[in-house]
Order: sequence, then structure tokens, then C-alpha cells
Amino acid sequence: MNGQVVRRFGAKVDPATQVIHVDGKRIPTAPDLVYYAMNKPIGVVSTMDDPQGRPCLADFVQELAPRLFHVGRLDTETEGLLLLTNDGELANRLTHPSYGVQKKYWAKVPGPIPRDLGRRLKQGIELEDGIAKADGFSIVQEHGQQALVEIVLHEGRNHVVRRMLEEAGHRVIDLARIEFGPVKLGRTKPGTVRALSLKEVGELYAAVKL
Repeated sequence: MNGQVVRRFGAKVDPATQVIHVDGKRIPTAPDLVYYAMNKPIGVVSTMDDPQGRPCLADFVQELAPRLFHVGRLDTETEGLLLLTNDGELANRLTHPSYGVQKKYWAKVPGPIPRDLGRRLKQGIELEDGIAKADGFSIVQEHGQQALVEIVLHEGRNHVVRRMLEEAGHRVIDLARIEFGPVKLGRTKPGTVRALSLKEVGELYAAVKL
């Protein structure tokens, strides 16, 4: 509790003011803080409001809690895992590049995939706003003239995955984010939202040293 080991059985704590860790993982204790994972469908804008009247995140989460933040963004034409919370400190740290929280994407691109693509992406692709580097790359499957590739990176520039692949000569057909740090999309269906488990929230805290 607050960095000290509690050795007395029945010790009292104030969850509103004290930080509690169990087995090295922080436990969310504030009763008003909530944490969700959403599978954002294609065509949904990553904002809580859209002046153009397009589908947006509020259409899916407005009943859950007031003042939810979306942690980072996904392009309108990109689907997949998006985190939502009203824990502002956690949200800010998860999107700050200094903490290096990795995101994993699957991209469908035209095949075949050259052997040096992974090396090029890891070494860095020159974009108009600077060099972007992948932390990891692998080929999930190749079938005929299409391939599914996996890219891991920790930065969040606009359209960065699409731009990296297209600059490398591979136009993106479909793109989905499947992991955000320790949280996995799993079987969450497009357009649905689930509450994160205590384990997942604790791992998110640990990823950003909270």
C-alpha cells in the first residue's frame, strides 16, 4: 500500500486516496473509474462526437459512463481494438511515446511479400513527417495474390501503419488492431464493448509504471 508492504491482517485502507498493489500489479480501487475494450467497426469515427453526423464512439458507449476518453485513435477505415476509460492519467500515459506501449496490427496486402520487407520496416521507413520504425513484423499467411502480415509498433502517428506499408510498396486492403499493450481483442465482435478484467487493468498500469 503506497509502496509499503502491509504485514498486519485486517489493515484498513482508503481506496480513494491510497495506491494498492497485489503481486506487483496495481489494483483499481476508485469506484468511479471504468475501463473498457471495444472492437471499433470500419466506418466509425474515433471521436465522441462528429459534426458531419457519421457514426462515432458515443453511439456505442454513451450509456456506459460519463466523460469516457478513447485511448488514442483508429482511422475511420481501420477496425479493431480501442481502449476507453475515464482514468485520465492512465489514458495519457498509454498514448505517450516515452512509455513505448506496443500495439499489434494485422494488415491484408497484395502478395507476394518480399523477404526483406520485415528488415526494411524495422530499420525505418522515411515518411513525410519523419522516419517510422516497426518493432516487429511477421507474415501470418499468404494465399494467392494476397497476404496477411502482422506489424508491431509503439508510436501512434496518423495512418502510420498504412503509410509505412504503402511507402514500402504494399497497398493496405484491410487493417485491424488486435492488441494494445497487454490487452487483446480476442473474440470481441465488431461494435461490441467489454469491461477489462482486473488483471488487464493491472497490466496496463504496470506498462506505464503506475
